Amino acid sequence: MTHVNLRPKDLLLILTVILVWGVNFAVIKVGVADVPPLMLGGLRFLLAAFPALLFLRAPKVPIRLYVLYGMTISVGQFALLFTAIHVGMPTGLASLVLQSQAFFTMVFAAFWLKESWHANQLAGLVLAAGGLVLIGSAHGLSMPLAGFMLTIAAAAMWACGNIVTRAVGRYGPMNQLAFVVWASLVPPIPLLLLSAWLEGPPAMAAALAHFSWTAFGAVAYLAWAATLFGYGVWTALLSRYPANRIAPFSLLVPLVGLTTGWVVFGEVLQPVHFAGGALLMAGLLVNLFGGRLFARLKWQT
Repeated sequence: MTHVNLRPKDLLLILTVILVWGVNFAVIKVGVADVPPLMLGGLRFLLAAFPALLFLRAPKVPIRLYVLYGMTISVGQFALLFTAIHVGMPTGLASLVLQSQAFFTMVFAAFWLKESWHANQLAGLVLAAGGLVLIGSAHGLSMPLAGFMLTIAAAAMWACGNIVTRAVGRYGPMNQLAFVVWASLVPPIPLLLLSAWLEGPPAMAAALAHFSWTAFGAVAYLAWAATLFGYGVWTALLSRYPANRIAPFSLLVPLVGLTTGWVVFGEVLQPVHFAGGALLMAGLLVNLFGGRLFARLKWQT
C-alpha cells in the first residue's frame, strides 16, 4: 500500500460511514414499527439491487458464493437482527452486541479455515465472552432475552458471511460494491417467503396498504445509505489503505448506536450493561492491537 497516513478527506468519509452505520440501528427500529421485520429486510435488499445492478457488472465469482453470501450475511444476519429489534432489543445494545461477530469469525476461521489463534485473540475472546455474559444476565423489560439471543445469532451469521467473503477474495481484485449489489438479488425472495410464512400475508398486505413516507425513508436509508454508500466507501478505502488502518474505526459504531438510542428513544442502560459493554470493547481492542503489545513484551524479556 502506498498510502499509510489517512488523508483528511478519507478520514471524513470513514467517520461519515461510522455515523451512517451507527444510526442504522435506530432506523431499523423506525422501520419495523410500520413494516414486519422480515418483509422490511426483503424490501431493503430489493431496493439495494435495483436499479444499481443496471450500472454495475457482476464480478466473475461462482454463483454458489453469491448465494452463500446472500443467505448468511444478508438473510441470516438481518432477519435475526431486524426481528431482535422488533421484539424489543434496545438499538444501542444491538449495535454493541453485534460486534461479537469478530470473535465468531475467529472461531469459525479456526474450524473451517484451520487458522491458528494467538495469545491476544484468546485473551480478547475471554474478555468479550465475559462482557456478553454480563449483558445477557441483565435481561428483563428493558432488554428481552429473546432479543439478546437473536442479536447473538445475527452476529454469528455475520461471521459466517465473513468466511464466505474470504472465499470470494480468492478470485482476485474486484469491484466489491458490485459484488454486494449483485448478491443483494439473493435475499429478497427468501426474506419475503419467510415473511409470508411467519408474519403472514395479512400483515404484509396491511403494511403495503398503509406504507408511509416514514417506512419508505427507512427502507431507502437501509438500502442506499447503510448498504450501498456504507459498503461502497468502506471497501474502496480498504483497497487503498492497510486493513489495520481502517478496520479499527468500526469500534466507533456502537458509540454512535448507543448515543442515538439514548437521544432518540430514551434508551437507558443499567450499570451491568456498561460493565459488559466495556469488557466486550476491551476484548475487541485486545484482539485488534494486543498482538503488537504481546510481541513487544516478549521482545523486551
